[in-house]
Amino acid sequence: MYKIEKISSAEAFALIASAVEEAKKINKPIAIAIAGPEGELISFLRMDGANAASSQIAQSKAYTSARDNKSTRAQGEFMRNENREQGYWADDRITGFGGGLPIIQNEKVIGAIGISGLSEEEDERVASLAIQSAFGNH
Repeated sequence: MYKIEKISSAEAFALIASAVEEAKKINKPIAIAIAGPEGELISFLRMDGANAASSQIAQSKAYTSARDNKSTRAQGEFMRNENREQGYWADDRITGFGGGLPIIQNEKVIGAIGISGLSEEEDERVASLAIQSAFGNH
């Protein structure tokens, strides 16, 4: 039997709560998406006042990071440095905007978080803080 290690719904909720707490500290609304290791959505929240476009972007960031096992910032750099357009992946959900991070436990990607609504650097910072809060240093 093949066993898949995957982020739980309770862990997804903790990640969202942590990201919301950080967004409130800086008084900026965001969208937060949590995906399983296959990239499929486990949980999502768009804070009141967050841009509607942030919803899909956050979900694409979580999807990309889970599927490619790396940050969306790294994915974007790879796409730009190798002069590869998004179409090379044959998947319109892949994005290179920073703000998506994989969640790694026991050297395996168990899911990913995508944050959207701030600058790419701030999105990534909030995502990292949420992971640290929910899982400790990983």
